[in-house]
Amino acid sequence: MAKVSRKLTDRGVRGALAEGRHADGDGLYLVVAASGARSWIFRYMYQGRRRDMGLGSLSDISLVEARDACDAARRSIRSGVDPLQARPAASTATASRSRPVRTASAQGAPAPTARTSGEPTLLECWTDYVTAQEGGWRGRKTKAGWMRSINRHAAPIKDRPVRSIDVDAVMSVVEPLWLTKAESAGKLRERIERVLDYARVRGHRDGANPAVWKGNLFYLLPPRPRLQRGHMPSMPYEDIPGFMARLARSGGMSARALEFTVLTVARETMTLEATWGEMGVDLWVLGAARMKERPFRQPLSSGALAVLDALRPERPRPNDLVFPGQKGGVMSNMAMDMLLRDLAPGYTPHGMRSSFRDWAGDETEFAKEVIEECMAHAVGDETERAYRRRDALRKRRDVLQAWSDYCLSEVRVPEATAAAA
Repeated sequence: MAKVSRKLTDRGVRGALAEGRHADGDGLYLVVAASGARSWIFRYMYQGRRRDMGLGSLSDISLVEARDACDAARRSIRSGVDPLQARPAASTATASRSRPVRTASAQGAPAPTARTSGEPTLLECWTDYVTAQEGGWRGRKTKAGWMRSINRHAAPIKDRPVRSIDVDAVMSVVEPLWLTKAESAGKLRERIERVLDYARVRGHRDGANPAVWKGNLFYLLPPRPRLQRGHMPSMPYEDIPGFMARLARSGGMSARALEFTVLTVARETMTLEATWGEMGVDLWVLGAARMKERPFRQPLSSGALAVLDALRPERPRPNDLVFPGQKGGVMSNMAMDMLLRDLAPGYTPHGMRSSFRDWAGDETEFAKEVIEECMAHAVGDETERAYRRRDALRKRRDVLQAWSDYCLSEVRVPEATAAAA
């Protein structure tokens, strides 16, 4: 019987996974550590011995890239070469490849300059800078963002010697994004500037920094548009009870997922990837891998518990999804959006968090810090967070129960009326 390959999905590898190895097939595994860290390994046999080759972190290597690396390793084995022994040459070849960047190529980016022996490239200096700085960053997502900038947006120039990076090179990757992806363009320019400063301090280049804004690129680029994403449209909190009554009459898993999202003030991904193993008696416990690099506990109100009770199987397995899609996997992130579009056009599930924030600020006396913690926001500056070790769980329970009572106030009226009749 042939082996089944390609078991994993890009969405699945970033979702809720238990500690251990998760097979994609053909020797590729995603390893999930107890800390939540995720990395790839390729397991193969060579000359009668089993070998494991690390391919890198999920933060740096996507599922598609990991599969490509495995394909290359298998070709090496077929040619009689141990992939681990061939790794130095393979690493150089991999560094020379880049993801296609349609906008940059359309502008005719400068061709990479031949590398002088011993002279570092922009990518090498970029990686060294990230390694030097990541200890002070809050989490792996910052590192992933930096590496995404160089590999996706600055790919046409990343293999040039860092000494050769000039204004034309910087403009070739920044200008195509400037008016269409303003936020990404701004981050890219700032990051190139920092890496070139780092390279100068390390003695790899000299002269003025070509990525500096003031007195330099300021004269070559038009004013950058303001943040293009805008805020997620939020429903006025006065309309929430009526909306929740309409939602309660809607059937389907997406309706229950949206109810739970509103009542727990959760982000959509938190709900879509929720598992029964995370659900306690009256507490939702999410590990660091599911959040922005820190564990999070959310009290469950009576309304949220009612949603879970209606869905709970007789013997729930810890890794089973609470709100599975039609095919058993993670529900599409469009499911709740489409339902909301039908019931309340113009609003988004994420915008419900703003509705909660407005309600709590305008209609209650709960402390601002407690309200923010209900939304899984970091409270206070770095020093304050270092001294604050608790998460105001009891106070947050009161906030979320009050929110649940408010949201469901019109859902219960018909029941009470029917009972009285």
